[in-house]
Amino acid sequence: MKQRSFSLFGNLAVVNFSDKTTKKDKLKFANEVLSKNNNIKTVLEKLGKFSGRLRKQKTKFLAGENTKEVLYKENGCIFRFNIDETYFSPRLSNERKEIAQKIKKNEEVFVSFAGVGPFPIVIAKNSGAKKIYSNELNRTANKYAKENVLRNKVQDKVDILPGDFKKVAKNLKEKKKKFDVIVMPRPQLKDTFLPEAFSISKKGARIYYYDFCRVEEAKDKVKMVEETARRLKRKIKIIKIKNAGEIAPYKIRVRIDFEVKS
Repeated sequence: MKQRSFSLFGNLAVVNFSDKTTKKDKLKFANEVLSKNNNIKTVLEKLGKFSGRLRKQKTKFLAGENTKEVLYKENGCIFRFNIDETYFSPRLSNERKEIAQKIKKNEEVFVSFAGVGPFPIVIAKNSGAKKIYSNELNRTANKYAKENVLRNKVQDKVDILPGDFKKVAKNLKEKKKKFDVIVMPRPQLKDTFLPEAFSISKKGARIYYYDFCRVEEAKDKVKMVEETARRLKRKIKIIKIKNAGEIAPYKIRVRIDFEVKS
């Protein structure tokens, strides 16, 4: 049988089979994964990509313990979530650690598209941040985020701000609440949400903006950020452009770090 790889979420493995793979071969591979890996308790088949603003996917149970709940550890933190109902990327583990290391003592941080809380919680556990605000549209993800905040004992540092980022940002702007740092691990959407980020940014704030593009298009994304700032009459300084991981052949997740000068 063809050699296959699988994605690992804690003790749960997700396999992406080709359309030609028979049910018999799928079950055979799933049971081989269980027999060769003592740490894996459940094997699922991936049925589709993450989609929509809520970033949900579909999987099918194949072997082991019949569950879609994951207990995942990284960066000294532990997270529980449902793999079908919420978005979580183990590939961003190093990104979360790196961003946490960039946070200065007593800074207030806003994380949009925060999911079940990995960025806010890793920042809370691994930086001197004063407060981190976790914003997410998906209600199920927010439920898990609340659990994960308590599980990691960071309830004194992390506040959950559920709802649409545009509405939340508008409400914060009306209250004249602004932040030192904004982290934007965006899904693949047309809307950049940069105007909302600017509206709640202090002078001197740093924004860590994530987008998706082909390798050769990264500079175009930087130009887009600069043009958005000009349109909003904000001055910015690009600090860093980083390839934050390949998501498909020649397609990457790019991170653009910039400072809001005025």
